[in-house]
Amino acid sequence: MRRNWQRVLVKITGEAFCGEDGYGINPDAVGFVAEEIAGCVRLGKEVAVVVGGGNIIRGREYSRKVGIGRSTADYMGMLATLINALALQDALEASGFETRVMSAIYAHQVAEPFIRRRATRHLEKGRIVILAGGTGNPYFSTDTQAAIRAREINAQVFLKATKVDGVYSADPEKDSNATLFETISYTQYLELDLKVMDRVAVELCQRMELPIVVFRYSEKGALADAASGRNIGTFITDLEMRQ
Repeated sequence: MRRNWQRVLVKITGEAFCGEDGYGINPDAVGFVAEEIAGCVRLGKEVAVVVGGGNIIRGREYSRKVGIGRSTADYMGMLATLINALALQDALEASGFETRVMSAIYAHQVAEPFIRRRATRHLEKGRIVILAGGTGNPYFSTDTQAAIRAREINAQVFLKATKVDGVYSADPEKDSNATLFETISYTQYLELDLKVMDRVAVELCQRMELPIVVFRYSEKGALADAASGRNIGTFITDLEMRQ
């Protein structure tokens, strides 16, 4: 059974920042993301946001495409998340919300270092915490970063805002018989080898008993609905946790 969570961790795909452009940062797209987060805060939620960087560069794909070292490409991807974080911060503060960007990559001119207790204190004071720089290490996705940070800040749920409306049994763009799961266990997700989320992130959430909601970011009000426990997207959790 879903809950009306108080402290939430939102993972926003980098694709949300480019809109129909397909690449880079579109101001209208960033404004939409900011308004969705604002709608969640207006409900009294404490919100931390992990931003992806795929609208600028995906480390693993870039490494394969051009032959650059994987570690270097991943660090480039981490810097891309910092660019998105600053764009989101500006959009949120233009709407009157207090924010803090915290980065796992040292960038003291534009962001605070991620310190768990400081991040928690910002949330308690009603500030939106935007988490950038991945884990600070190559070979880890921002999904994995989000799972780790969610538990560190004692978030009650991992909200995965992505381009699809939930978890399907197969790729709905390739298989017309694919069905949407309303609820699925971590074990089922891993056994079916589904691809909406990074496998390591799901395994971490299972180990930490952290529920996940996967939903489409582009639907107006979807983030507030997900944070409020409404029936949207797919709920990933253990069977015992649903009772």
